[in-house]
Amino acid sequence: MSRANSEHQKVLDELHTRWPDAQVVPTLERVQQVVTLMGEPQQAYPVIQVAGTNGKSSTTRMAAELLRAAGLRVGRFTSPEPQLGDRIAVDGSPVGPERFVELYHEVAPYVAVVEAELSQRLTIFEVMTPMAFAAFADAPVDAAVVEVGLGGAWDATNVVRADVAVLTPIGLDHQKYLGDTIEEIATEKAGIIKPGATVVLARQPAEAARPILERCVEVGATVAREDAEFGVLRRSVAVGGQLLTLQGLGAAYDEVFVPAHGPHQAQNAALALAAVEALLGAGTERQLDPELVREGFAAIRVPGRLERVRSAPTVLLDAAHNPPGMAATAAALTADFAFRKLVAVVSIAADKDAGGMLELLEPAVAEVVVTRNSSARAMPVDRLAGLATERFGEDRVHVAAELPDAIELAVTLAEADLDGPPSGVGVLITGSVVTVDDARRLLAPGGPREGLGGVRETATG
Repeated sequence: MSRANSEHQKVLDELHTRWPDAQVVPTLERVQQVVTLMGEPQQAYPVIQVAGTNGKSSTTRMAAELLRAAGLRVGRFTSPEPQLGDRIAVDGSPVGPERFVELYHEVAPYVAVVEAELSQRLTIFEVMTPMAFAAFADAPVDAAVVEVGLGGAWDATNVVRADVAVLTPIGLDHQKYLGDTIEEIATEKAGIIKPGATVVLARQPAEAARPILERCVEVGATVAREDAEFGVLRRSVAVGGQLLTLQGLGAAYDEVFVPAHGPHQAQNAALALAAVEALLGAGTERQLDPELVREGFAAIRVPGRLERVRSAPTVLLDAAHNPPGMAATAAALTADFAFRKLVAVVSIAADKDAGGMLELLEPAVAEVVVTRNSSARAMPVDRLAGLATERFGEDRVHVAAELPDAIELAVTLAEADLDGPPSGVGVLITGSVVTVDDARRLLAPGGPREGLGGVRETATG
């Protein structure tokens, strides 16, 4: 191992001794102390901040690509990403290992000062967030798009004073930290809305919209609402994604190709467009050129969101990890694909509503293989199998203790007893970000299961 790789691994090992994303300390004070000592790097550029229950990462990536198409140098911070370094990107590319190490050492002394007064060390996310802000200030970037990690008001990213706050659809998730009702969760997420900001608001249930709008009135924020000020006018399925006509804040844009599947991704595209228009000043001389909008959306990549990684049979990766996310995935499978037979491989975290997720998935797939991913938080296979049997029936549920075996079994089941070309069958691997990351490692070209069940690489696999 080279010295650079050794240093990178040492930093990763140190970070992984800290609490992971799933464990949080619900306070903003710790991170605020760190960035104050650093000289407030997050104040050096305008920010679009994205919160919500689902769609945050996709919306963040889309907004960043649109800003890049408009000629800006852009910082992007997403969460979660399987590889820590991939969370921080400048100009569309994640920071490399050497830069990641530099950023860590830039932030570490300030973290140490703050931790000297604490009983509980900062979490991985609380360290990574100042690293991202430092990367963007050092670049320097013209703008940053920042995805909230968990919640809103006390999330580590909320040390920014976002010029534009995006609220994607809100549902029940992370109730341990955010509250037991949609209204409580929406109140927490509305905490990202700062005085004078523009709020880009997705279509919401009434119990979520109410506290968000009350927060806007309280701080004097301007609201742009989906289906009122912006939205999706038309959507049609296209090869590799979808073709959209979008109503933005300043104009309508037609013939927009988005290389992502499902009505929910069309909604994310509308949110991203409105957010970028708001940041640049919709209706002014900085209004987006339609060709730049098309260019920006065509360049997006949304890994782990109905991502095709193999063909013959098709293998899709989808990181749906809660009932609203699984509902969007199931709807997209029905709307955008025409499988004769689709088999799902599922591993879900033990603290998630696995029963609710499986119930939503059931109409979209023929059979399910339950398994366990590499996370210590993964639900035991026998417990997941019991929940699946209640929803699918015993004949449609299969069990594999390990993910590689589960994928092989799913491929076999998908291709069994079918006439016609293998293009009509598929495998969906879903349930969590860890499940998707584990599967990608297995299925990557040259990986340990490259020839898995006869599955062949696609051009982008």
